[in-house]
Amino acid sequence: MKAGVFPGTQEARELTVVQKFGGTCLDTKEKRQLACDRIQEALDNGFRVLAVVSAMGRRGEPYATDTLIALAKGISKDIAPRESDLLLSCGEIISAVLMVQELKTRNIPAMALSGGQAGILTDTNFGDARIVAINSTHVKRHLDEGKVVVVAGFQGMAESGDITTLGRGGSDTTAAALGGALSARCVEIYTDVEGIMTADPKMVRSAKTIPFVTYDEVVHLALEGAKVIHPLAVQIARKAQIPVRVRSLSADSRETVIGSGEDRETPWLFLRNDNPVTGITYVSGLAHVVLNVCPADQMKRLTGILHSVADISLDVINVFPDRLSFAIGEDLVEELLSRLGHMRNSADIQTGKAKVTVIGHGMHGRAGVMSNVAIALAQEDIRIFASSDSNITISCLIEQDCLHKAVNALHDAFGL
Repeated sequence: MKAGVFPGTQEARELTVVQKFGGTCLDTKEKRQLACDRIQEALDNGFRVLAVVSAMGRRGEPYATDTLIALAKGISKDIAPRESDLLLSCGEIISAVLMVQELKTRNIPAMALSGGQAGILTDTNFGDARIVAINSTHVKRHLDEGKVVVVAGFQGMAESGDITTLGRGGSDTTAAALGGALSARCVEIYTDVEGIMTADPKMVRSAKTIPFVTYDEVVHLALEGAKVIHPLAVQIARKAQIPVRVRSLSADSRETVIGSGEDRETPWLFLRNDNPVTGITYVSGLAHVVLNVCPADQMKRLTGILHSVADISLDVINVFPDRLSFAIGEDLVEELLSRLGHMRNSADIQTGKAKVTVIGHGMHGRAGVMSNVAIALAQEDIRIFASSDSNITISCLIEQDCLHKAVNALHDAFGL
């Protein structure tokens, strides 16, 4: 702790950092040691540390979330949501205890807490619970005592006392929510990649780490297919105005800093280059649906049908006087057809499509970006079936077979 800073003061709270370690950062002893290095580094810099951990590894590994699901469903595929959440919470708790053991071998005082013990109160929507309040008293007391507090991510507790899980990206959400409750200086997300990339590096060899990016850009990158950080976590951090750093475990890792550009940690966000596009992302496995609605009264009936499919995610929606077109996941086609009833005969459905999206805060109010997108795709003979846009995104529906070519063409066209 820095000289003259007393635990429990506002200045001390501002010297708290939340570090979240993903499952692939914890699945070997060597990686857990690197995670401990990052914690020690923060301690050496005068910060109090709260670490949030995910379940170790991925599908097939002993304590991964998918492994626990398979274990239960191997007995019976019918598992009640309450018992499912109770089981799934175990993976993160195992990680928390092991991390405390690793820290203690370095003589770093540490304590493991479940989500409920950390004061995370949720609703009872098992499997996808929402945080309704955080009582950080318990956590603050242990931080004030000089301990590293290791919290099991992805989980909380309902008023009923039931353990709940927070759904996909739940550990990111845990980290951001606790960061807000503790007025943390920043939230650090450790993953198996070096920050947020300009494109999927498996798709584009020349993809680079984006040094600085706004909250809105990251939310859209996540919603449009990027899988580095969950959008809800970014929205929570934005509300609390806490910068988020995304990096790998390596000491010399490149990183992406997410912020508003107006806070003290990220004022240089608006000193970036003048490129309107920050990154390219994509979603594959889509179907293009065109519903023909020639008679005037049929549009009314179609509106009623769309209300009935409101729980089916429709994307790239285009409305014309005589037809409506949109994209859905290929796995939802049969469900859509069953909802359409007799109107299914007016539906033209083509599978094998994908959506490619360019995202950038700099395109807001800037002319020529859509034309540059269209030209870049046309030069590669890639047909655009439909498009949609917002203030900082432009999406195009294309043939999935052209996806690799499209992402690379757009990455080159905008000099990323």
